[in-house]
Amino acid sequence: MRLVGAVEIPGLEKLGSGKVREMFSFNNEMLIVTTDRISAFDYILDSLIPLKGIVLNKISNFWFSYLKDVIDNHILETDVERFPKFLKKHREILKGRSVIVKKVKVYPIECVVRGYITGSGWEEYKKTGMIGDLKLPKDLVQCDRLPEAIFTPSTKEVSGHDVAITINKAKKIFGADIINYLQEKSIQLYMKASEYAMRRGIIIADTKFEFGIDKNEEIILADEVLTPDSSRFWPLDNYMPGRDQESFDKQFVRNYLLSTTWDRSSQPPGLPDAIAKKTSERYITAYENLTGEKFKP
Repeated sequence: MRLVGAVEIPGLEKLGSGKVREMFSFNNEMLIVTTDRISAFDYILDSLIPLKGIVLNKISNFWFSYLKDVIDNHILETDVERFPKFLKKHREILKGRSVIVKKVKVYPIECVVRGYITGSGWEEYKKTGMIGDLKLPKDLVQCDRLPEAIFTPSTKEVSGHDVAITINKAKKIFGADIINYLQEKSIQLYMKASEYAMRRGIIIADTKFEFGIDKNEEIILADEVLTPDSSRFWPLDNYMPGRDQESFDKQFVRNYLLSTTWDRSSQPPGLPDAIAKKTSERYITAYENLTGEKFKP
């Protein structure tokens, strides 16, 4: 089945299509193209969000640069004008939404860091007082700030829902040394980014990171970083614990879908143009607030 917004580059082998990104192989490197697709509840919607791929790519590139002193990453080139000559002729497709990266063997684990209690973490806490194998303080309310950021990993599934696992189970699967290292780096990345974002008026409630091993057997940061697709962004000036928060992320789309008659077990309905437009505007606002730069497509 051809995905909405699919990208093809003649002469390049496509390694695969993710929920949002298209991946191509050339030489010993990889070209990643970020599309305008959007997913929710593990479904890829049939609607595109205008300019979303460019916004996500720009945000990720900003964070990769800002966080490179914490851990190395897979980025090799972000400017289409410095891409190999045979790729430049596809600049209309690639400009603003593509990067050349190192090939890495990605660990099949989502390294989730939570600074606030919301989403599935909040639902689990209400039932058990815990998230995974971490016991949390009593009397937390929805969207409360946690005493300290916590690491709550999940499996990375090829299809279907990712599955939350305890830290102890992750250690049994991947080894204690690997998980301890991924936990340490994930929390360092989150803390540096969240402190920066707070100064820009944005709360990063939670996020997820992916790591892989490069050809030198080094663990590096890969995939995307701290985008509205992989994180919950809340405006600081409207933050109030005890209720749902306004957001700059795709929670806006999730909330719309939940307001429809969709059964959550079949392909979601398409988005009205007004919802797609507002979602695009929220992503652009997140970019501008974070970087302090006017968005230029």
